[in-house]
Amino acid sequence: MDHQASIDLLESTHSFPGVVPIKAIGSNENDFASRVIAAAAEELASPGEIESQVRATPGGRHVSVTLHVSVQTPQQVLAIYARIREVEGLTLLF
Repeated sequence: MDHQASIDLLESTHSFPGVVPIKAIGSNENDFASRVIAAAAEELASPGEIESQVRATPGGRHVSVTLHVSVQTPQQVLAIYARIREVEGLTLLF
């Protein structure tokens, strides 16, 4: 999907500025959750623009990180996704 199609989709499903939910699932190693949160925060003006919730699977092998991010534009959402995709141990991002 090209960037404009992604931007159009985000604009049709979210209001900007606003809060966007993002979920990342990955290996529960090397502080995965903190690295996901840090990656998203790199695109934000202040740490107060992100809320996070972390849950481990019953066996503890994987962790789910749910972010609620205050964003200004759809381009900012795409930049956050791009940074999170680079986090080692990522299995699923949505």
